[in-house]
Amino acid sequence: LDDAEIERDFIEDLSTLSKHYRFLGGVAHLSPEELVDLCDTDYENKMAFVAVIHDKRNEKQIGVSRYTINQYGDSYEFSVAVADEWQNKGLGTLLMKYLIDYAREQGVTRLYSIDFADNYKMKSLAKGLGMHVETDPNDSKQVIYSLYI
Repeated sequence: LDDAEIERDFIEDLSTLSKHYRFLGGVAHLSPEELVDLCDTDYENKMAFVAVIHDKRNEKQIGVSRYTINQYGDSYEFSVAVADEWQNKGLGTLLMKYLIDYAREQGVTRLYSIDFADNYKMKSLAKGLGMHVETDPNDSKQVIYSLYI
């Protein structure tokens, strides 16, 4: 399996709620182009850390943290997702620590994420990592988590 296929399987295996929180709405699946874009890293403006296990003869993705430079070029939007059966085990925190350390080494000064305000797992993760939280000025149902590094 290539990276895009592994990512596709990971996303398709997420529960409806996990997909809802990860993609800020209802996403059943991503297009091949969207999957390739997610897997395309340049180690500077786009980076990802992926957790995999070996399932039979294939690798199975169980989590990912990633960042992408924003449209203004001044900060980086991050995301993190963990397979439902691996949630609440510290994997999301571990993946984020790798991402934060890498971002710091690259000279990134701010990571941020826009999430639904009722995503309590993300709220807990962000709090544990020392992130600042504010209500999204464009949507009161969303919050922005920021980490200055």
